[in-house]
Amino acid sequence: MLVDAHSHIFPRIHGLNAAGPTRGLGYGRAMVGPEERQVTPPFGKGLSYTPETLLANLDWAGVDRAVLLQGPFYGECDDYVLDALQRYGDKLVGAAYFDPWMEDSRSAFDELFEKGGMEAGFRALKLECSVPTGLCGIHPQARLDAPDLAWLWRELERREQVLVLDLGGVGSRSYQTAAVRAIAERHPQLKLVVAHLGQPSPAAEADADLWRQWQEQIDLGRLPNVWFDCASLVAYVHEEGYPFPTVERYLRLAIERIGAHKIMWGSDQPGTLVHATYRQYSALAKLHTGFLGTRNQALVLGENALEVYG
Repeated sequence: MLVDAHSHIFPRIHGLNAAGPTRGLGYGRAMVGPEERQVTPPFGKGLSYTPETLLANLDWAGVDRAVLLQGPFYGECDDYVLDALQRYGDKLVGAAYFDPWMEDSRSAFDELFEKGGMEAGFRALKLECSVPTGLCGIHPQARLDAPDLAWLWRELERREQVLVLDLGGVGSRSYQTAAVRAIAERHPQLKLVVAHLGQPSPAAEADADLWRQWQEQIDLGRLPNVWFDCASLVAYVHEEGYPFPTVERYLRLAIERIGAHKIMWGSDQPGTLVHATYRQYSALAKLHTGFLGTRNQALVLGENALEVYG
């Protein structure tokens, strides 16, 4: 089974990041603050990525299921995701959007799970913490180890929800490895997923201190309740071109430290489709994990995601 553990859908781009509001212009382009960017391939006049488009890509690429995540860049779309989960629950599971640093966050959390929750399809809650496109850019003082967030980790553990974290670039102020370790250790029944394999990159690898920080973050996977997805690795090495051999090397390094049972394949579609087609991504998933035995390859390609997200 092939499971994409990191995908997105959205009816439009209507978000916020450190540069300012994000607004779709059409044909894959968007305003990101004051700058116009190509954020997806030029699919058409509008700028959306519907569940039907995603499912068509899954079928075309031979991918069985996908996990839907959210973040500030595309904009909150809980109702849109819930509708997709209710209509396509045999193919999709999803994470709710949440900003724990907004005003009245506790009441917003309660309302979110009264409206949706496990029964409606949410299996997780995603915190996009990265500085350029996430919550630490919107809230510069945001800390995961802040005492006034302790209730959130308790509630997620009690409700058996997975916590998905994008901790941003190596060495950035969102790269809060020690805080995540403390959360995982204090809440052993809470499943945590760190996105993007901690964001290894040639720039980080060239700096001894940054590379040590990446290794420390990967070592979170030695805890029994922490996993990683490896979405977007192609984006960090896109200049080397297909088939992006450095991605396989980063996977090898991580698996040597924490084992294949702690890593899940993911694509981060549709944004990463500017570097390769989705069918190419599914082929790369098998190519980049080809060094593993059959059993361990199956874990990375789908079985770990089934275990984590249910």
